[in-house]
Amino acid sequence: MQPQNRRQIPIQDFHFIDSTLREGEQFRGTHFTIEDKREIAQLLDEFGVEYLELSTPVASPQSADAIRTLADMPRNFRLLTHVRANLDDAKLAVDCGVDGVDVYIGTSTYMRQYSHGRSLEQVIEIGQEVIEYLNSQGMETRFSTEDTFRSNFADVMTVYRAMDLAGVNRVGVADTVGIADPLRTYNLISNLRDVVDCDIEFHGHNDSSCAVANAFCALQAGATHIDTTVLGIGERNGITAMGALIARLYTYDKSLVEKYDLTLLNEIERLVSSKLGIGVPFNTPITGEVAFHHKAGVHTKAVLQNPTTYEAINPEDFGMTRIIDVAHRLVGRNAIRDRAATLGLNLPEDVLRQATSQVKAMADEQRITMTDVDKILNDIIQPVDD
Repeated sequence: MQPQNRRQIPIQDFHFIDSTLREGEQFRGTHFTIEDKREIAQLLDEFGVEYLELSTPVASPQSADAIRTLADMPRNFRLLTHVRANLDDAKLAVDCGVDGVDVYIGTSTYMRQYSHGRSLEQVIEIGQEVIEYLNSQGMETRFSTEDTFRSNFADVMTVYRAMDLAGVNRVGVADTVGIADPLRTYNLISNLRDVVDCDIEFHGHNDSSCAVANAFCALQAGATHIDTTVLGIGERNGITAMGALIARLYTYDKSLVEKYDLTLLNEIERLVSSKLGIGVPFNTPITGEVAFHHKAGVHTKAVLQNPTTYEAINPEDFGMTRIIDVAHRLVGRNAIRDRAATLGLNLPEDVLRQATSQVKAMADEQRITMTDVDKILNDIIQPVDD
């Protein structure tokens, strides 16, 4: 539910900033080689992401080399790196050949006391210095307040306004520890939209399972850029998952995601999961193994007649296939009829009822498979001699 005193902005032009190769490197056990990064970047480029963000070149020599490698590859995406509000970091980023630099500094009392130890005035001063330098180098720039939602509201608005006046391309709102909720996100972005003229980026962590909902509300409130990663990987529980946000946008207005090659989503997620040595979680929207799995008899009857009865997402748009599960006690006659037709069997109604009863009876006794169902269907028209 949207707050009554705030306007809802129609979601129109927005951009994904894919941070799989930056935030994603902070996911437990991640170790991307330069070739891994190039391979992932190539597929994301074919998919159509507008921006790729890589780890700061200050992190390690390999991090800097990876930026240079991707900067030199044929690509359509704009290449970004994520650096502290530090002039030396910014200069190294420029030297690596990026198209833009994402600058950040903590503004909450936690960050200012335990991280960098700067006052609000010093945060603004160093931010203006770094943005001025980057602008002089022709860089696309973003200035983000880390831990925005635990920061003083007036403080962050003061910082954002100062950075906007300094000529930054966009300001970033970061739910660094995942405490925001959709309504709070909507209100903050809406108020920020009234304060700055530049673009607005949202970076949301998933510690309390609100990252996708928060990102969607940020777009409704006027954000223009959303940080995502493949499968939502990142520090702790990660950030907004690109595929899940695509699912949310697709069900809101399919035209919003038509600019992407949706058929590549499954390949992208399986590529990244293979690099991580993990499987794609079963409940991943769109590409999870049960995303288009139908089981209950009432459901399968309706889906066989009109899939949209129980599907808000068309699997064919993503190169996926729906599954009608018949190997269980909940199966209905219509699902058995569909399976029989797949096997080339045109069974009369009385035989279908008999086969359905046999499947249910067997499933009551044990876990069964599609092979068991197929045997029942074949045996019922060609009884096996005793």
